Amino acid sequence: MSETPEKHNYTDVSDVGIDGEKQAHLYEAQTECAVLWTNREGWPVGVMHRFVWQDERFWVTCAPQRARVSALRARPQSSVIVSSEGTWLGGDITTTAKTLATIHDDDDVRAWFYSALAARQRAEPERAEFLRRIDTPGRVVIELAPIDWITYDGVRLESALQGIDYDPRRVKASRNLRIAPPGFDQLSFD
Repeated sequence: MSETPEKHNYTDVSDVGIDGEKQAHLYEAQTECAVLWTNREGWPVGVMHRFVWQDERFWVTCAPQRARVSALRARPQSSVIVSSEGTWLGGDITTTAKTLATIHDDDDVRAWFYSALAARQRAEPERAEFLRRIDTPGRVVIELAPIDWITYDGVRLESALQGIDYDPRRVKASRNLRIAPPGFDQLSFD
């Protein structure tokens, strides 16, 4: 357990970031991130991606005709956001990385990345089919190298607000709805 400076409100949360251990847990537990870039008109845009965290970088993939590919080649300044929502870590843990993107279209990068992504996304019996579906002509792998960070640990903030020691093993329940409302069927594709 560690101490967090006492707080009385949400005005300054700059000192309630996550530590390296919690970041490692987050990137192991979460499989989805938001990748953001700017279009040629200067508008920020982004999409959700399944990712692999490897060599201190985010790695994602997409078809080469996607607008983000040409945009990131022209303007590699980008950002990646990862949230703990939907994981065993509960809610209120996020990282935002300012990143520089590199587009890879070589077989060596695709081979290790597809295998790593398949291991994160599918159990052993379904991996071969996942790999078959993702290995499409011209597909690129996007490497997003962090150059700066903004992180937030809501448990650390709550501890400071309550005047109690921070315990990194404590998690906050998600506030998101997790049960489908009447009339919707929850399907499982596992």
